Amino acid sequence: MTLVVHPHLHRRRTGVTCHIETVVAALSAERPSGPAFEARALGSALLSGTPRIGWGELLRRARSEGLVWHAHRNHELLVGLFLRGLFRRVRVVLTRHSVSPASRFTRWVARRAARVVALTPEVERTLGVGATIVGHGIDLGRFHPAPDRAEALRGLGIDARHAVGVVGRIRPDKGQGDFVEALAPLLEKDPAWTGVGVGLAKPAEQAFLRSLRERSPAVGWVPEQPDIERWYRGLTVLVQPSHEESFSLVLLEAMASGCCVVAARMPHYPTLVDEGRTGFLYPPGDVVALRKILAELMANPTLAERVGREAAQEAVKRFGADREAEALGAIYRGLWTDEPPALSG
Repeated sequence: MTLVVHPHLHRRRTGVTCHIETVVAALSAERPSGPAFEARALGSALLSGTPRIGWGELLRRARSEGLVWHAHRNHELLVGLFLRGLFRRVRVVLTRHSVSPASRFTRWVARRAARVVALTPEVERTLGVGATIVGHGIDLGRFHPAPDRAEALRGLGIDARHAVGVVGRIRPDKGQGDFVEALAPLLEKDPAWTGVGVGLAKPAEQAFLRSLRERSPAVGWVPEQPDIERWYRGLTVLVQPSHEESFSLVLLEAMASGCCVVAARMPHYPTLVDEGRTGFLYPPGDVVALRKILAELMANPTLAERVGREAAQEAVKRFGADREAEALGAIYRGLWTDEPPALSG
């Protein structure tokens, strides 16, 4: 069984952290024929139940068996290339997460990986290095609709019939300003609905968060939540208003949780959202268009609930972590056509 290591050499939790935790668990999951890979994470800021490996065991095993080092950041890739120089059976894979144009150094180092994975065609284009497209998968055991969404909302301490929310890091380019501007006048007219924002605001963004609160006191803001699935289950509508996004786990997590998603139209979102059936898209930064969609949904919550149900069914069909694990597994197996890995003892 091939050992696959996903390093997390970063001090805090990010979307990449959640991705690593999910994919390691999916790769390690038992199947009728047994798990295909022995997948482990290495590093800090990971959930306690995540399968892990320490440096001592990793180095010991790298001396005698095949090992895949699957990096997600440049410095992790550099560590993997160093290990490859020490141990001939190490293979290095990189997943590129960012849609921002890659630097010359990033392109140079990415070409040294045995395989490169990109989340979307847009990510591959901005990287400028040939890659295999493998989108994120999510843990459908964790993200699923609530049996009673109204009860789930009350469980969050929110006294309203319905909630429309935004989830993610709080900063201007994530679009929370558009969310507040579009929603504020609608909340004034409809007391059955409330607005919720969930996310981390670092010290540099505290002034921005204060401005959001001042612009609409009716929208409540809570810090980043480790049990974010509870919040998705309480929301009827989830807005994803980012001005730029590489993929967005938030979008898929919300869909799987039965939220009606309303998202700024990123280049790859039409491949994830079936307009009008599993969600709604609008031009990025277009507050008027966003407000129009929200007004329709708030006036017709039955529509929002129906779209949310369709989204959850779509997530089960297309976005499970097992599908991502299968795609990555095919890449890993292709690394050993020249020399199969030795079996671990």
